[in-house]
Amino acid sequence: MLSITVEELEACGLDRAHAEELTAQLAELVTVADESLRWQKLTSRVLSPALPFAVHELLYQQNYGQQRLQQLPCPAWIPQAEVVAKTHLAEWIVALGLESYEELHDWSVNHPEEFANTLAAALTLCFRDPPTRGCDISAGVENARWYSQARLNIVESCFQADDDALAVIAGDEQGQLEYLTYAQLKALTARVANGLAEYGLRPGDRVAICMPMTVDAVAAFLGIIAAGCSAVTIADSFSVAEMAVRFEITQPKCIFIQDEIIRNGKAHPLFEKIAAQQDLPAVLLRASGSRDIQLRSEDIEWDDFLSADNVLNCVSCSPDGETTIIFSSGTTGKPKAIPWDHTTPIKCASDAYFHQDVHASDILCWPTNLGWMMGPWLVYAGLINKATIALSTAIPTGRRFCEFVERAGVTILGLVPSIVSEWRKHDHPADLDWTALRLFSSTGECSNPNDMLWLMSRAGYRPIIEYCGGTELGGGYIGGALTKAAVPGLFSAKIMGVSWLLMNDEFQPSSQGEVFLEPPAIGMSTRLLHRDHHEVYYSEIPPGPQQQVLRRHGDQMETLPGGYFRAHGRVDDAMNLGGIKVSCVQIEELLVQHVAVRELAAISVPPPGGGPEQLVIYVVLQTDISLSKLQVEMQQTMKRCLNPLFKIAAVESIEKLPRTASNKVMRRTLRNEYLTSQHR
Repeated sequence: MLSITVEELEACGLDRAHAEELTAQLAELVTVADESLRWQKLTSRVLSPALPFAVHELLYQQNYGQQRLQQLPCPAWIPQAEVVAKTHLAEWIVALGLESYEELHDWSVNHPEEFANTLAAALTLCFRDPPTRGCDISAGVENARWYSQARLNIVESCFQADDDALAVIAGDEQGQLEYLTYAQLKALTARVANGLAEYGLRPGDRVAICMPMTVDAVAAFLGIIAAGCSAVTIADSFSVAEMAVRFEITQPKCIFIQDEIIRNGKAHPLFEKIAAQQDLPAVLLRASGSRDIQLRSEDIEWDDFLSADNVLNCVSCSPDGETTIIFSSGTTGKPKAIPWDHTTPIKCASDAYFHQDVHASDILCWPTNLGWMMGPWLVYAGLINKATIALSTAIPTGRRFCEFVERAGVTILGLVPSIVSEWRKHDHPADLDWTALRLFSSTGECSNPNDMLWLMSRAGYRPIIEYCGGTELGGGYIGGALTKAAVPGLFSAKIMGVSWLLMNDEFQPSSQGEVFLEPPAIGMSTRLLHRDHHEVYYSEIPPGPQQQVLRRHGDQMETLPGGYFRAHGRVDDAMNLGGIKVSCVQIEELLVQHVAVRELAAISVPPPGGGPEQLVIYVVLQTDISLSKLQVEMQQTMKRCLNPLFKIAAVESIEKLPRTASNKVMRRTLRNEYLTSQHR
């Protein structure tokens, strides 16, 4: 029940008059016994973004009570019947004669072929030749083939909206907006695809792309695939060494690359990263024209490369034809090269259709890069669903990006939790009008519930769809559903078309444990470029409780009352840093080269209160050095050789690393030791 005094509200930052006014409003709600209904009335009648967050936080805690907050999921957004009725999920539930989301999900995984065919119709996918089977598992569920015997090019399905519909809103460093229609983006994509053919490339060739997320990057990406080639996506934040590893694995014929990246008015060289180290021919795009770059004999300017032919004629391909190579770290130092085919984008569009509920009227924004899974995901999630994608070159953790969200009229905003933490620290959304937003979606890291409550409060309590999956899935396995109430930091639904279960250390079904996927599922990988796919995902895994094939994934989850789930990070040696998955081994192999270090171990730990993982390094020293100096030098090495986005939270000294009998470092022991030390 609500029993809040004027003095408590003053302590939250309100003056006396406003505190008394708010107390009077609260008195009218005292008789509302149902907690969820009371919170719904609070958020619609009383709470606003103009009020200090401390007021929101106090009312949320008082509304549910500390005991319930500790034991049960407490919604911060409750769906209204009129909102639910307009969702794709509700439409499917009604059409199939079902009663709930859980029934719909069960149908999607128990009838994979019918689900695939119904989905293709809902998304109006373009097939040159229709499929004979929606799902063919004759070679085993781990080798499922989707839309077998069909011919298609997924790029055609990206251009089904009206020609004059808005495809992209792009914001530059000065805050100016550029608007591109579907017809304009299609013409630019055609000029890339035809330019590749004129350049001498053939279907099946691989073409790298290393650029910020711009209109030209989207057109280059789609043009590569339209030409029947495969896009090798490289994050522009990678070091020279990281890029070289990826080029060696994929052997691209050329690369689309920008001369420099401009962030907060500062120019950072990009083309120079490959020019001195690689013989890879480049198609060079100019970010500002200010950088003096001499092209090599094999290089060509973007404007000279583009074909004069702006008619798009996509190369017809098999559904399992390679479209993209995206890299993801696993438990070894080398990244996994994961091929996406022409059906993987269907998974991206499907997740967005069901879980982010993307409609043609939506403006979808997600700060990302083509080198990460969410870059291609954004392209397909927006365009196949006939929506508008919003792209900004502003740093996503800053105020300018928040202003872009307002100016572009973004309706669906994706992010990673560390972005929210920065926004909250500086109150970047203050005084901005985010009423156009329908929902948020969060992925890449474990969320801090309090940060997510803060985010919801800044936009008049819009729901947050937590979303988790992987590059090798083409999307998510767990997320949220707008048919259910949204609880800060928690998942509320298994993803449509994907079945999974939790297994404990004894490999028994459990309410908390490691996630094991049950194939088949659209988007789920069936091969890797340079590693044994079966060895990575299936080897030495016993069958499930119904003798079903299980696939390892590596996440830890906990089932909560009401069909909610809480993430507990990774169980293997991978970690998420700033929304980027990286191997512990990869970090250790780099940092152990420091002259003062005999050996070390990298671990990730949750901060107090939960949220994005933090990187902690345990070192066994062989020479005297202060840990603060060592941390600075290691951070510089990480920035130079691995990724400037990875931040070391702490360096701890230890006499010797804990190891198993087989000499494997016991990172879980180090993690527990660190967390215990923080609570002393």
